[in-house]
Amino acid sequence: MNLHEYQGKSILESFGVAIQRGVVVDNAADAVTKANKLSEETGTEWFVVKAQIHAGGRGKGIVTETQSNGVVLAKGIDKVEETVNGILGGHLVTKQTSKDGKKVNKVLIAEDVYYPGASEPSEFYMSVLLDRENERNIIMYSTEGGMDIETVAEETPHLIFKEEIDPRVGLQGFQARRVAFNLGLSGQAFKQMTKFVYALYSAYEGCDASMFEINPVLKTSDDKIIAVDSKVTLDGNALYRHKDYAAMRDVSEEDATEVEAGEAGLNYVNLDGNVGCMVNGAGLAMATMDIIKLSGGNPANFLDVGGTADAERVEKAFRIILKDPNVKAILVNIFGGIVRCDRVAQGIVDAYKNMGEIPVPIIVRLQGTNAVEAKQLIDDSGLNVHSAVLLQEAADLVAEVLK
Repeated sequence: MNLHEYQGKSILESFGVAIQRGVVVDNAADAVTKANKLSEETGTEWFVVKAQIHAGGRGKGIVTETQSNGVVLAKGIDKVEETVNGILGGHLVTKQTSKDGKKVNKVLIAEDVYYPGASEPSEFYMSVLLDRENERNIIMYSTEGGMDIETVAEETPHLIFKEEIDPRVGLQGFQARRVAFNLGLSGQAFKQMTKFVYALYSAYEGCDASMFEINPVLKTSDDKIIAVDSKVTLDGNALYRHKDYAAMRDVSEEDATEVEAGEAGLNYVNLDGNVGCMVNGAGLAMATMDIIKLSGGNPANFLDVGGTADAERVEKAFRIILKDPNVKAILVNIFGGIVRCDRVAQGIVDAYKNMGEIPVPIIVRLQGTNAVEAKQLIDDSGLNVHSAVLLQEAADLVAEVLK
């Protein structure tokens, strides 16, 4: 589950990570009042107004309605409302959104932490994530903060460092100190960075995250270390342990069809192909998507109906798949182990009749318990449904109907 910047920062702060303080508003009328309060608490006179959407590259993104960037510096209280109005309610287009962008429903008004002081501020990159190949958590960091880390990795890979964390002992003191050393810090900034790394890793483990990314981590001109940004992804399988984090979910940032499918108990992922997939089991889904590709089509979705495939569930799955106007055919590939194939076939027939005429051809392959009876039910239905026994046969039927 993805979080907004302000939500990620609230989690970080709860684990002792120093953050750039700010207030969230969803209407311009509250902006000046909340900015004034923030100014009283922090002493800041300038503010950074940030669009809150689930996408990176906000600072370089453009709000289509106003041509404002997604991250703008407001140089004074008198500039706050105007700046908020330039972002809030518009559609922000970044390199990680569609061409239509994402609507900005909230903005974060944050303190300006690039204030003058004894030394120049420095920006670093830092993330915590799982290295699946080595089966260990890693802290990845770089002196090149505030930049696209992908570009840094491609052009100057020697500037990216990694610390592997042994799960038997956790993050060690020498590792936190090595992070600070490799970032070129000394004195108070060195101590603050060591503390920051410890707190960040504690937050990562404590909230069952799958990724924390802070870009940039800022060394201020008075040697404080703070998180100026936050990109946090939580492990959805662990949310039952964190009801407060689960309540942070913003479904308006997610694909509406995927949300609807989830509420119906279906595992659905929208893709950009032309053949809808209905299967039971993730492994079978991947094989089905491969055979569609090999047959000359492209999978339009991943949809796993699970161990139950009655008429109601099948009908819901059909309706979700058909929400995609690019779907030209549907391939149903079910293995009848837990569920009998003839019951699935009857569910398909009943769902089809209940929905009326389905505008695209359906190919059904059922294997397992009572597969012969299931094929007979499909063949005798008189509907625009093609039955198959072998997976290759199903693939050939897909190729045929697409022509």
